[in-house]
Amino acid sequence: MTPERVRVTHPRTTGARPRPRTASSEIDAQTQLGAIYMTSLLRTQLRLALVVLALVLLLLAGLPLWFELAPSLKDADIAGMPLPWVLLSLVVYPFLFALGWFYVRRAEHNESAFTAVVER
Repeated sequence: MTPERVRVTHPRTTGARPRPRTASSEIDAQTQLGAIYMTSLLRTQLRLALVVLALVLLLLAGLPLWFELAPSLKDADIAGMPLPWVLLSLVVYPFLFALGWFYVRRAEHNESAFTAVVER
């Protein structure tokens, strides 16, 4: 009579193997490392927003200040229109549009750089 065959296995071979921790899993699990990743992205985006805000405030607060410091500019005309009106209609809006375009492009760049770091 032959002995009965017994299958010997390690208990961990049938269980799920732990996956290596990635940056995205750290963020999803809301661990401390994931919080550091998210904080770095938020800081970068906040820094960009503050730079753009400072430029907008510099322009919008700078124009009236510029006209107060040089009162002769208030009376200047370009093509029959007062210089302040020309600057507000022909300079401010294109500047704001360009600044908005710059902000969107840089924010997308920051996010793609963050994604590259997370996927690495």
